[in-house]
Amino acid sequence: MIFPTINDLSQDKYNRYEIALAAAKCARLVTNEYVHQRTEAEASQTGNKETDKPLQSLIDKDLRDEKAVKIAVGRLYNHEYVITTMSPEEQQKVEQAILEGPHHEEDDIPEDLEDEDEDEDEDEEDAEDEAGLPDAEADPADAD
Repeated sequence: MIFPTINDLSQDKYNRYEIALAAAKCARLVTNEYVHQRTEAEASQTGNKETDKPLQSLIDKDLRDEKAVKIAVGRLYNHEYVITTMSPEEQQKVEQAILEGPHHEEDDIPEDLEDEDEDEDEDEEDAEDEAGLPDAEADPADAD
């Protein structure tokens, strides 16, 4: 029998789908933690086989020896990883923000910031003129 059971994990609050999603997200965090520890362990190796510790001894034993999903289910059972739920209104706001995507309209930029951008462009053009650099629009045939 699998321990903990689905009833132990759900606590009559969550359905199987929510538990599966939470376990998958937590397992991804566990995998990322393992990869981070392994990367640090590899970076600490000097290449001298006589003085370097074995790579496996530098990684947390639980992360190294257990499957990520098993660790994730254990964390859910021990309440180290908690499932949070949003109200339908909050969920709808999040979904709407995702559907709208990032917006970079000029109307959102305050007028005083727009003026600063124009001033910076003029300053750059003045600096190019002072440096004797040709304009980008100038015809190279005219220079001959």
